[in-house]
Amino acid sequence: MTSQRRTLVAAILGLGVTTLDETVVFVALPAMERDLGFGLLGQQWIVNAYLLPLAALLLLGGSLGDRYGRRRLFRTGLLTFGGASLAAGLAPAAAALFAARAVQGIGAAMLMPATLALVTSTFADEERGGAIGSWAAWGGAAAAIGPLVAGVAIDVLSWRWIFVLPIPLVAAALALSRGIEESRDERVEGQPLDVWGAALAAVALGALSFVVLQGPTTGWTSLSLSTGIVIAVAGLAGFLVRERRATQPLLPLELFASRNFSAGNATTLAIYAVFNGNFFILSIYLQTVLDYSALQAGAATLPVTLLMIALSSRIGRASQRIGVRAPMTAGPVVAAVGLAWLAYLEPTDPYWTGVLPGVVLFGVGLATTVAPLTTAVMTAVPEHRAGVASGANNDVARTGGLIGVALMGLAFGVTFRAHLPPAGPEGRPDNQVVASARDRPTSALEGLPADGPDDVVADLRAASVSGYRTAMAAGAALATIGGLIAFAGVRNRPDDSDT
Repeated sequence: MTSQRRTLVAAILGLGVTTLDETVVFVALPAMERDLGFGLLGQQWIVNAYLLPLAALLLLGGSLGDRYGRRRLFRTGLLTFGGASLAAGLAPAAAALFAARAVQGIGAAMLMPATLALVTSTFADEERGGAIGSWAAWGGAAAAIGPLVAGVAIDVLSWRWIFVLPIPLVAAALALSRGIEESRDERVEGQPLDVWGAALAAVALGALSFVVLQGPTTGWTSLSLSTGIVIAVAGLAGFLVRERRATQPLLPLELFASRNFSAGNATTLAIYAVFNGNFFILSIYLQTVLDYSALQAGAATLPVTLLMIALSSRIGRASQRIGVRAPMTAGPVVAAVGLAWLAYLEPTDPYWTGVLPGVVLFGVGLATTVAPLTTAVMTAVPEHRAGVASGANNDVARTGGLIGVALMGLAFGVTFRAHLPPAGPEGRPDNQVVASARDRPTSALEGLPADGPDDVVADLRAASVSGYRTAMAAGAALATIGGLIAFAGVRNRPDDSDT
C-alpha cells in the first residue's frame, strides 16, 4: 500500500468512527430510553452530549494538529475516542453514559480535523479533489450506515454494543497511522494556544444548547432561559472579539473574507443541521409511530449510504471540471424535496412508496453536496492553513448537527403538545396518559394501559404525526436555504471567491 493510500484509508477510518457515532445512537434512542428512562430531553442530550464538546473543541483540535503534528493528534484522538466508546458501552446509568459521550466528543474533536488536514497535505492539487471526494463519501457513508448497524446490534444483542463495534475500526486506523508521514504548520509551531478562544466558544455553544433544549420544559420566559440567552450572546461576542485580537487565533476571521469559505461554511451549517436533526426525528418516528423494529428503522435509511458510496467520489472529481457551485446549489434542493416527500409519510404507508422515494432523493442530494462543499472550503485557503480550515469546517458541521437536533426536536415537541387532546374529567385514566405524553413526546405510545381508550391512543398518534411533519417541513426549508446560499455566494474558481 502506497503512503498516499495508507493515509487516505486511515483518515477515512478515523472520520468514519466519529461520524458513525453521531448517527448510530438515533435508532438506539428508544431502547436506551426504555432501559434508562430519560424521556425526550434525555434523548436529545444523549446526542448533544457528544456534539457539544465536539463542536466546542474542534477549532482547538485543528490548531493543536497544526502546531504539534497532525499524525500525533490523530493517534491521540483515536485512543481517547476508543476508550470512551468502551466506557459508554459499559455505562451503568444515564449520567455515566452522558459523561462517556462527552469524552467521545473530546476525542473526536482531536481526531476529526486531523483526518482532512492529513489528506489535504498528502495529495497534490490535481489529485486532491478525488481524494477529498473519497474521504467525504466514506465518511458520509459511515454516518448514514449508523442506523443500520445500530438496528442489527439492538435487535440481536443490546444497544450497548453500538459503542463497542467501532473499536476494531479504531484499532485498524491506529495500525495504519504508523506509516503516515508527520505534517504540521511550521509557521505556528511553538506559538501559544488560544485557550480563551476555545473557552468562549464552549460557553457560547453550551448556553445555546441549553436554551433550545430546555425552553419547552422550563418555559421561554423563565429566568434560567433568559440567563442562558444572555450567556450565549455574550460568549459569542467575546469569542469574536478574542479572535480579532489574538496573535494566534483559533479561527482567523480573515478567512471569511473568502466568499467560497464563508458561503461554503454557511451551506455546511444548513445541510448538517438537516442531516442530524431530521434523521434524529425520522429514526424515532419510524419506531414509535410506524412500529418499525430497530433493524427495520436502520435498514430504512440504507439507500443514503449506498448513494454516498456510489456518487460522492465521482461528483468530487466532476466538480473539478464543472465547478463546485452547481452541485452545491442543486444538492440541498434535491435533499429538501426528499424531506418534503417524507413529511407526508402516513403511518399506514408501505416502505417502498412512503419511505424509500424520500430517502433516495435525500441521499442523492447529500451525495451531490458534500464533496464539492468540502473542496470549495479547503481550496479557498492556503495549504498551510489546512488544519485551521478543516477544523473550522468540521466545527460548523458539528455545530449544525447540534443545532439541528435541538431545533427539530423543538419543532416536533411543540407541535406534538399543541395537538394533544385536552384533559378529561378528573380521575379519568387517560389523563395520566396525556400528561405523560406531554413530558415525553417521543414515548407517547409507550406505557398506554391495555384497556386505554381508543380515541386517546388515536389522538396521541395524530399528535405524533403532526409533530413529525412540522420537523420535516422545517428541515426542507433549511436545506433549500442552504442551496440558495451556495448559489448566491460560491464561485467556481477559488481566486474569484474574494471578489
